[in-house]
Amino acid sequence: MTRSKQKDDFNPAVSWYRKAADQGLSEAQHNLGLMYANGQGVAQDYVQAHKWFNLGATSGNAAAVKNRDLVASKMTPAQIAEAQRLASVWRQK
Repeated sequence: MTRSKQKDDFNPAVSWYRKAADQGLSEAQHNLGLMYANGQGVAQDYVQAHKWFNLGATSGNAAAVKNRDLVASKMTPAQIAEAQRLASVWRQK
């Protein structure tokens, strides 16, 4: 299986997780964060991963807290600040 085919296999999951995450479901926010952290169905993006983990963590999802901290260890302070800004913007919607 090629990498692009493998990535395409996750596209339906990303779509469903995004719909549920946008409705505020912390488990979906955590799972969407995992998709971004691992580059599954989307390009790997630690800023987006941190954003979604942070949103899930705010709702009390313990796994999101752990994974937010893990991904933060791979990010620059500027990237963390951007992820936090994006989470704040999302909350205001």
